[in-house]
This record gives sequence, C-alpha cells and structure tokens, in this order.
Amino acid sequence: MSTELILTFSKLLNQKASHTPSAQHVMDEDYYRRIEAIQFTMSHDDGKKIDDINNADVILLGVSRTSKTPTSIYLANRGYKTVNIPLVLDQSIPEDLKNNKTSCIIGLVADPERLSDIRRNRVAIMKDQNLKEYTDLEKIRKEVDGSKKLFKKNNWPIIDVTRRSVEETAASILKIIEIPPLYYHHI
Repeated sequence: MSTELILTFSKLLNQKASHTPSAQHVMDEDYYRRIEAIQFTMSHDDGKKIDDINNADVILLGVSRTSKTPTSIYLANRGYKTVNIPLVLDQSIPEDLKNNKTSCIIGLVADPERLSDIRRNRVAIMKDQNLKEYTDLEKIRKEVDGSKKLFKKNNWPIIDVTRRSVEETAASILKIIEIPPLYYHHI
C-alpha cells in the first residue's frame, strides 16, 4: 500500500498509521492458544480421536444433528480445546468420560420432531434412501431419551439446542464453564 494512500486513510479515520504490516493480527500467546485449540478440536471431531480426551477443555456429547461440530469449532475459535462425541443407540461411551475430572462435559439435546426434520433434509441432500432408522421419529425419541438419562446419571449439564444458534449454545457453555459443577442444571 502506498504511503500516500496510508496517509489519506490516516486523515480520514483520524488515527495515526502504525506502518506495521498486519498489525491488526497480533501473534501473541492468545493467538497461538486459539490455533492449538482449533487443531485439537478438528482432530477430535465426531469422536475420531478419544485417547487423549482428558486434555480437552470441553467435551460435547449428543445424538446426531445436535450441532456438536459447529459448536466445537466456535469454542475452538475462542481458545477452548473441544472434543465432540456422537451418541449412538446401543454403543457405549468412552471409559475416560466416566472418570474425567479435568474437562467440562456437556450434553446437547434437541426436540425429536425437529431432529427428524433436520435429518430428513440431510438424507435428501445426501440422496440416500437407506437411512429410514436415522429419520424415524420413534427411534429418535429413544435416542434423545437415552442421552438425557446418560447426562443425568453422570450429572452432566444439559443444553437444549432445539431453537438455539451455535453462538447461543456456545454462550451457554461458556457460562457453565464459569460456574462450579455443584450448580450445573438443565439449560
């Protein structure tokens, strides 16, 4: 950028130019913490890697289509190492979850009817007609009920994401992180 153009912007914005390239993107400790969180989160998406979940700041659990991945990525951009694990009927959760005392474990739930709609749309986009169970309302009700029982049994906070944006869900998670486990409740 030419010096003349910089001076014009400086006058227009009534601010002194720093003349430092990329000064708005400071590469400080916070920046590197966010990058590390993003890398960690991406490698732990959808239960892909669970051998080191005790290194996570946040662990999100939920049935399919409860916004686990986008919420994880949002939290990672805020600097939180996040793991998300899908809950599938008749599959057990990782043993490390039961003994984890270092991560904030949160259950995500949604209205079964809404999940059925979302899943039907996903199946239509994927053009896969062999996923009848995936969209079956009664199966989804069992999935959601089972996940709620699991969360309550382990005293993990529950967030209903039915009508929430990813940002709203993440804000609720950040509030949970700030309060002691004794006060967890259904949000």
